[in-house]
Amino acid sequence: MDIRATLTELCEAFNTHDLDRIMGFFADDCVLEMPRGSKPWGSRFEGKRNVREALAMRFAGLPDVHYGADQHFVDSAADTGMSKWTLTGTSLDGTKKEVRGCDFYTFRDGKVIRKDSYWKIVE
Repeated sequence: MDIRATLTELCEAFNTHDLDRIMGFFADDCVLEMPRGSKPWGSRFEGKRNVREALAMRFAGLPDVHYGADQHFVDSAADTGMSKWTLTGTSLDGTKKEVRGCDFYTFRDGKVIRKDSYWKIVE
């Protein structure tokens, strides 16, 4: 598996907001951890259906969300990769967002089993 190519394709899928394409990269027992939430890990979504719903909420809340200036890094020995990006978008109330962040991915048998997201807090 070419993890770097997969991370590039995932970023492209996120930028077209294509949930079917995105979820094709994820295993059935995947986990998504988003930065915001009431727990130290933010918000956690388990299983493909819940991950899909969480990502759909992201696209609904930031309809023009885009992940640009992306860079991808790989540790093939550990089946992990990291993507760095600048998220831009406009919230439903018209607030413009621009923030640097990264995703840590863990793979098993060519599928994402964990996506752990972080971003800077812009005040």
